[in-house]
Amino acid sequence: MPEDARARRRNGTGLGVLLALVSAAVLLTALPDHHRDGGGTCRARAVTSWAADARLTAEFARYGDDDGRADDWTGGDGTHSVRLPDGRVLWLFSDTYLGPVHGPPNPVGEPYAWRDPGTPLVRNSAVVMSREGRLTGTLPAPLFPDPAPSLWRWPVAARVEPRAPGSDRKVVRVLLWTRTAGQPPWIYGVPTATEVATLSLPALRLEGITTALDQRTVADPSRRVLFGTAAVASGAWTYVFGGDDGRAAARPAGRAYVARVPRGGLGEPGAWEYWDGSAWTVRGRPAPVLGDDRRTGVGSAFTVVRDGGTYVLFTMAAGAAGLTTVSSYWACAPTGPWHGPARGLDPSLPSAGAAAYNPQAHPELGDGDRVVLSYDVNRLDSTGAAAKQNLSRNVSLYRPRFVTLRLGRPAP
Repeated sequence: MPEDARARRRNGTGLGVLLALVSAAVLLTALPDHHRDGGGTCRARAVTSWAADARLTAEFARYGDDDGRADDWTGGDGTHSVRLPDGRVLWLFSDTYLGPVHGPPNPVGEPYAWRDPGTPLVRNSAVVMSREGRLTGTLPAPLFPDPAPSLWRWPVAARVEPRAPGSDRKVVRVLLWTRTAGQPPWIYGVPTATEVATLSLPALRLEGITTALDQRTVADPSRRVLFGTAAVASGAWTYVFGGDDGRAAARPAGRAYVARVPRGGLGEPGAWEYWDGSAWTVRGRPAPVLGDDRRTGVGSAFTVVRDGGTYVLFTMAAGAAGLTTVSSYWACAPTGPWHGPARGLDPSLPSAGAAAYNPQAHPELGDGDRVVLSYDVNRLDSTGAAAKQNLSRNVSLYRPRFVTLRLGRPAP
């Protein structure tokens, strides 16, 4: 081949590479905002190792077994947390047992500490942990009163925000799920509304509750969306994740949704925007970002964390493994696309017949290399009086357990 032809080919190849790079840059620039979240490099992420966090698990066992007061927390589920400006951690729980703990052994000779059968059950509670990591007290419970007969509130994610835009004074915003008593399959209540409560600082007194999203106009309860299972800050926004109760409609898993508010704006219902599948909208119907009713999906309570520029979602696995296995997904933006599921971990259970549920991340307890994750434990093979009897006979069944995990590139 003549030398000038070789030169033209070399130059043409270099020009082609240059054009390809320019085209790729233009394409990335032109991608919609929901595919360009920013804030770091996005890489595939999955659980690479994990271990039980015996210290945290034991602290909740110690505090729950202390029978010095009759109005103290002895067990609960729906475990969420938020670090306060003075270093304390506020722990939020849904259905909660109060009162003393006895034993072991229990009245039928089993080697478990036990509660009185008439132990009070309240719909929510909050426990304060010192900055040194010791649980110190239960706030008057229930902290969030029932809005009406047959309605109740379960607290979920919480964040510290300015009392008003630009204010130096801080408050705690707590997202609440309001549910209404229902008939089977709605034994855990019919989804009703997402609310936002404001707690004062440092006293943690309830100042008010406002409705962020009322779902009573959605006729099919399985399509009602409650937001707040996780709240993740990124740039100028707080992304609030939610789900539907697809399991109550006999689907193998529910679907995940996402809303966003300007950082500091959780308490302003008019500032909420919902992802409708193609854009953020104030009044549009939220569209799922994860869940195909078959292989992929989430439990009604799941959690999301950020690892650099990557969002990582943890949930109980879809299908039969959903009572024993935590799976994970990852995405470069809150709206997806979400990749997975990948097997995360099989958390330990205290006894035969027990089930794990509601995995929740606690970023304020981890560091740059590890994530602290809690999961709740219960016996799900009974309901009503039988379920309460099981939980009274073995107090360890209704308390959070903790693991510490590390994230990295998924195995090929």
